[in-house]
Amino acid sequence: MGALDGKIAIVTGAARGIGRAIAEDLASNGADIALCDVNAEWLEDTEAAVKAQGRRSLALAVDVANAEAVQRATDRVLETFGRVDVLINNAGITKDTLLVRMTEADWDAVLSVNLKGAFLLTKAVAKPMMKQRAGAIVNMASVIGLIGNAGQANYAASKAGLIALTKSSAKELASRNVRVNAVAPGFIESKMTEVLSAEVREKMLEAIPLKRFGLPEDVAKVVSFLAGDASSYITGHVVTVSGGMVM
Repeated sequence: MGALDGKIAIVTGAARGIGRAIAEDLASNGADIALCDVNAEWLEDTEAAVKAQGRRSLALAVDVANAEAVQRATDRVLETFGRVDVLINNAGITKDTLLVRMTEADWDAVLSVNLKGAFLLTKAVAKPMMKQRAGAIVNMASVIGLIGNAGQANYAASKAGLIALTKSSAKELASRNVRVNAVAPGFIESKMTEVLSAEVREKMLEAIPLKRFGLPEDVAKVVSFLAGDASSYITGHVVTVSGGMVM
């Protein structure tokens, strides 16, 4: 038996990278998954991986910054599966540039997806979770939300806000046995890190005591733990997955 047998999970930004790894790990632990991304066609590989593990899946095109789209998607999940037990707010974007060059559009876009999107999804699932008196929400923050980073004022603000949203919603929902936690990854192997020069990679590694970049699976395993009953006495917490970069 898996730690998440019988659970229904929603994962946003599930098409690739950390989101896909999270969906696959949740499925390997027995969860059925509603896969959400801005383009449903991007979800084909993730959906196939979930189904290959014998789990049910539902692929949905969702702009997480659009309240109506979020509510429609949540309603569809409830109609299909009858309940929702886990929400993983993973959808996120970057539009990096120095503060003095950052446009208002760049600021608004990142805050809308990364922070407003998590607010809308949390609000949408909160009522059914409170009604069933059980639920786990995991927000994907970042170490950048804890320490900041030059050229990422919008991204850092969105992730710091996500941490504050985590703590506030954890306090509001705890009385109904709905837990809210956050995971803050550090430097994780991705398409972005693959194209970095050896010099840049080495400089980044100098800041990591474990001297390696993390893998999407490193993050996914922590998310699955926070989504399951093994973490039933943990809420309002931020877990850094950074190889010791942030202690």
